[in-house]
Amino acid sequence: MGLFSGILGNASKIDNDEISEEFGKVLAPNERVEHAYQLIRDYFVFTDKRLVVVNKQGITGTKMEFHSIPYKSVTHFSIETGGPLDLDADLKIWISSTAEPFAQKFNKRLSYEVQAVLASYVLK
Repeated sequence: MGLFSGILGNASKIDNDEISEEFGKVLAPNERVEHAYQLIRDYFVFTDKRLVVVNKQGITGTKMEFHSIPYKSVTHFSIETGGPLDLDADLKIWISSTAEPFAQKFNKRLSYEVQAVLASYVLK
């Protein structure tokens, strides 16, 4: 996916094999990537055990922040879809023992799909 496509809000689903190569270093033994979505450089990775939000930083994107959220810690979540002039959707996840939710913006085109995937893991 090119930078121009990402700026225009064309987020995309990433092939699991493609992301596993880069992401494999942070997986626990026997943990596997099941879904991944990318917007420009950042991405959401749903494994069979947790959600990991990867924030690539800096000019080269070699500095990365991995925000790991075990599904069992999620008390509830919300997704606010974007309107006609709003290119972003907002994901908020409340984690047990925290007052403020974890918040992340992503492409509005994927708002329903991301919500369905997250619900499938949290509601097990």
